[in-house]
Amino acid sequence: MSYEPPTPPAELPTEIVNTLNGYSPDQLQHVARYSRELAEYKAREARLENESNDDEIDERPDDLPDDVPSKATITIKEINDNRYYYWQWREGDTVTSKYKGPVNSDE
Repeated sequence: MSYEPPTPPAELPTEIVNTLNGYSPDQLQHVARYSRELAEYKAREARLENESNDDEIDERPDDLPDDVPSKATITIKEINDNRYYYWQWREGDTVTSKYKGPVNSDE
């Protein structure tokens, strides 16, 4: 770990950098966690949007429950430092999730 402060990414607006520089270490940890979760959410939304635009529906996976549509994808969520698989799909403007199981640490 360096004793020098990190250099902010050039893509990050100055006002955000200035705001973050005023935060405590605890607040920065909360921002980091929220940023990761928000980035995953937005990436998932974009992926689901792209998939909903596809006209072709793939074959139904063998382990797909009956109440989950074939267009569903598997997403990993981290909850309390544990990782879990969820089926996710879009229903209109909402994203619906269904628990699949824990992520195997050997994978």
